[in-house]
Amino acid sequence: MELKPYEDLWEADDPHANFKEEVALYSVADPLPTLENLSKDTSIPVPALIRYILVKYTASGSDAVLAMTPYVLRQMQEHIDKAEAADSAGARLIAYEALRQMISWLAIGPKAAD
Repeated sequence: MELKPYEDLWEADDPHANFKEEVALYSVADPLPTLENLSKDTSIPVPALIRYILVKYTASGSDAVLAMTPYVLRQMQEHIDKAEAADSAGARLIAYEALRQMISWLAIGPKAAD
């Protein structure tokens, strides 16, 4: 299996722009060396570790939210701070839309597990 970084272009009004940006950012790093070391330490095959990570992340929404909370909260706070600094209804509407997209994406995990 080859894990490739996500490299793409998307429109600014793409409803998944925030998620695509995050995937592009996080997929720059190669996770395999870490997984290979964990595999050596635990004697768990790398494919089983990958499956575990994917299932845990996608099936347990609350765990996934807790795992990513610091980063997501910083992103959310940046949207709010930017809107408040601009002090306009338009800026607040843009921040609302960004927050709506982020929360909608975070909610996918729990909905899928129901």
